[in-house]
Amino acid sequence: MAREWSVDPKDTPAVRGVLHEPQKPNGDGIVLTHGAGSNRDAALLVALADAFAARGLAALRCDLPYRQKRPSGPPSPSGAARDREGLASAAASLGKMAKRIFLSGSSYGGRQATMLAAERPEVAAALLLLSYPLHPPGKPERLRTEHFPELRAPAMFVHGSKDTFGTLDEMRAALPLIPARHELLPVEGGTHGLSKKADAGAIADAFLRFAGRQ
Repeated sequence: MAREWSVDPKDTPAVRGVLHEPQKPNGDGIVLTHGAGSNRDAALLVALADAFAARGLAALRCDLPYRQKRPSGPPSPSGAARDREGLASAAASLGKMAKRIFLSGSSYGGRQATMLAAERPEVAAALLLLSYPLHPPGKPERLRTEHFPELRAPAMFVHGSKDTFGTLDEMRAALPLIPARHELLPVEGGTHGLSKKADAGAIADAFLRFAGRQ
């Protein structure tokens, strides 16, 4: 069952999302968020939320703070810290109904999730990163890995073989910067959006094995 989820903490950004509740809760929860040009209703996020709920997790797909302010357009670099605060707020709100919390984000959302976990390791038990934007398209020298050495949460990266934000070989070269346990799940033929090639059920199963649930 999916229902609207809204929380307004006093000192942190509001949480706006859709909660997929499992029929048989296993005590875990996962926050899923979107890329720079998308929102909580991205097809892959919906499919993953359904898949995780079917496996016993409370799955919250939410809009980052910048998307709550306007329905379209990219995030501002100056607002990235607040987007991370929004992710932390979502994790805290879901933590009231789940004992172990995972964070998942697509592209920009995944980058912010890794940065948040590097800053605050206690925020998530493990990370599921979809199409991590390793560098801007055509600019492989501008790697977004400065925080990787500080990342202590186990992290699984799901990445398409045709992703212009980083090749699979580039991802394999970058991930050893992460001292925590990590894994790369390639999606053959997948572009940056992943949705046409990714199997949400297979991703959920792989992540839960990685995180120690299955």
